[in-house]
Amino acid sequence: MTKNKGKKCGYAAIVGRPNVGKSTLLNHILGSKLSITSRKPQTTRHNLLGIKTTEDTQIIFVDTPGMHFDQKKALNRYMNQEAESALKDVDVIVFVVDRDTWNETDKIVAEEVFKSKIPVIITINKFDKMSSNNDLVPHIKALSDKYPDALIIPVSALYGNQLDLLESEIIKYLPIGEYFFPDEQITDKSERFLVAELVREKITRQLGAELPYETTIEIETFKHEKKICYINALILVEREGQKKIMIGDKGERLKKIGQEARLDMEKLLEKKVMLTLWVKVKRGWSDDTRALQSLGYKSKD
Repeated sequence: MTKNKGKKCGYAAIVGRPNVGKSTLLNHILGSKLSITSRKPQTTRHNLLGIKTTEDTQIIFVDTPGMHFDQKKALNRYMNQEAESALKDVDVIVFVVDRDTWNETDKIVAEEVFKSKIPVIITINKFDKMSSNNDLVPHIKALSDKYPDALIIPVSALYGNQLDLLESEIIKYLPIGEYFFPDEQITDKSERFLVAELVREKITRQLGAELPYETTIEIETFKHEKKICYINALILVEREGQKKIMIGDKGERLKKIGQEARLDMEKLLEKKVMLTLWVKVKRGWSDDTRALQSLGYKSKD
């Protein structure tokens, strides 16, 4: 563990409504694929720590599920609890908003964020897609008028624009102290968790609008043997029709999901992976608190 010699260490929560680019932002800051991403809202379901350690600073980012308030299933309540819990014990909040959209969900998230009394950096994402910087001016002014105490930084998470500036501003809010994690550690999650998330990412990207929201992954076997890792993963859906969609014609879709997930797993684990996927119907799991807990959806509070 690194000893304290005037070094800084602290927590930064990344929050916002679904699909504004929180996970992409974290991955590019870390320079490593940690959080899964897709264009489908609510891809992130758990709080996940992403740890960036340099010579004199350790920033512990908390990537949170997108807050949403129009769905009432137990899974949605769990995701909101995860996001809200991240606001309690951090040093700074990175509140991610879209370049040209501010809707009712943004307002509700903002209420939660500013209620915390923790310093806030409003991060306007995807500004690379604007025709000119002048298009940002009204958005920045409106946010500045609403939240005068917040620092506002436009970024492009996808292309890395202004992420150095964002990082330097985050560091200003961190206390001097011992590093909480070893220099080489980049997350608090296990390899088992990360490979399950990779399967879910490939499903999300493969199926797009066809994707049943009520899909989760259960890792049944995770075994390292010399240069090979054997992984058996169960894809859980809620209805027979969803199972057919997941498997596809003659199993082609499931095969493609497995191929793409395996390639990313081999990069993550730095060894050959033998991956086997099954699809199983587990009715009502997404609205059953006990079932959610058995599948790893357990709030820390």
